[in-house]
Amino acid sequence: MKKLFGLFVLLISFSIKEVSACTTFFLEKNGQMAFGKNYDWMTGTGSVNTNLRGLAKSSLPLENGNVLKWVSKYGSTTFNQYGKEFPNGGMNEKGLVVELMWLSESKYPAKDNRPALSVLQWIQYQLDNNATVDEVVATDRAIRITSTGTPQHYLVADSKGGVATIEFLGGKMIVHRNDKLPYPALANSTYDESINALKNKRSGDNSLDRFSNACSMLKQYKQAKTTKPLVDYSFDILNKVAQGGFTKWSIVYDITNKKIFFKTSNRPQQKMIVTNGFDYACFSHPKSYNLNGDDKGDITRRFVVFDYEENKKMVKKAFKESEGINIKEELQNAVGEFAERVKCS
Repeated sequence: MKKLFGLFVLLISFSIKEVSACTTFFLEKNGQMAFGKNYDWMTGTGSVNTNLRGLAKSSLPLENGNVLKWVSKYGSTTFNQYGKEFPNGGMNEKGLVVELMWLSESKYPAKDNRPALSVLQWIQYQLDNNATVDEVVATDRAIRITSTGTPQHYLVADSKGGVATIEFLGGKMIVHRNDKLPYPALANSTYDESINALKNKRSGDNSLDRFSNACSMLKQYKQAKTTKPLVDYSFDILNKVAQGGFTKWSIVYDITNKKIFFKTSNRPQQKMIVTNGFDYACFSHPKSYNLNGDDKGDITRRFVVFDYEENKKMVKKAFKESEGINIKEELQNAVGEFAERVKCS
C-alpha cells in the first residue's frame, strides 16, 4: 500500500508540473468576505462533497513518515477530483477556506518525528480540525507535509478576516500574513517574487501577470465607491485571470454567509451551495454533487447521498482524462476505496 500511494503522488506530479496555473485571492469590504479560486487543469471531472464531523481518520501510509490519526471536529464542503478525503480545496462550517496552487520552488521538510500528510490530505486535515488561519499555521509544530514531487502552496482565510499564504521553501513553512501580506492573492510564483514583480512592474510572465491583475482589481474594489456585490466582483476577477478553456472550475466562497458559488467550463451556469444547509453530524449521510451537473442556482438540495462506487468511477475518469498520467487499475482502486476506511469514532 505504501508503494502504491507513493507512486500515485509521483505520477500526478509529472503532469501537473506543466499545466497547473491556478489563481486565488481574498476580498473583504465593509465586513463582508469572499475567497476566489480558478482551478486550471486538463480535466474538469470532479465532485463537491460534504465531510462529516466526528469521523475517525488516518493519513496515507507514506514511506517517509508515521501515520497520523485524528477525529474530525468540523464538517466541511470540498471540491474533489482524485477521490474523497483528498480535496483540491474547500470550506468548513466555521468558515475556514483552504485552497492550493502549483509552486515549482516548493521544498518540503525532511523526515523527522512528526507524522506526515500528503499535499491533498493536508487540506482535509486542516478543514477537519481548525477554525482559524492561526490554528492552521500552528499545526506545523505537530504535523509535516510531504510529497514525492507535487510542489504546492496555499492561500488560507477564515471568518474572522484572517488570511495567509503558506509555502514550503527550503524545507520550512513560510507564512505571509498581516503586514507581510499587502495583497491577499496568489498564483504560481512565490509570494515574495510576486510582490517584487508587482513593485517593479514586471510583466510577460503568466503567473506574475495573473497575480498583478488580481491585485489591481482587489485594490480597485477596496477604494471604489461601488455597489457591486462582493461575489459578483469576485467572479469578475476570476474572469480576468482565467486561462480560457483551461480554467475548469471557478469558485467563490462567500465566507460571511457560508455559501459557495461556482461554475465549470462544461457547465458555465452559476450554481450556489448553502453550506449550513447540510447535516454534518457523524451518523448522518455524507452528500455529493457532480460538478458538471446541469442545474443552476441553489443546488443545495440537489446533492445526493455519497456513493462509494460513483467515487471510484470519478477517480478513474479523472485519471483517464489527466493526460500523461499512466496509473495501474490497482492503484486507481486503492485511491477510490480510501474513503471506505473512514468511520464514525
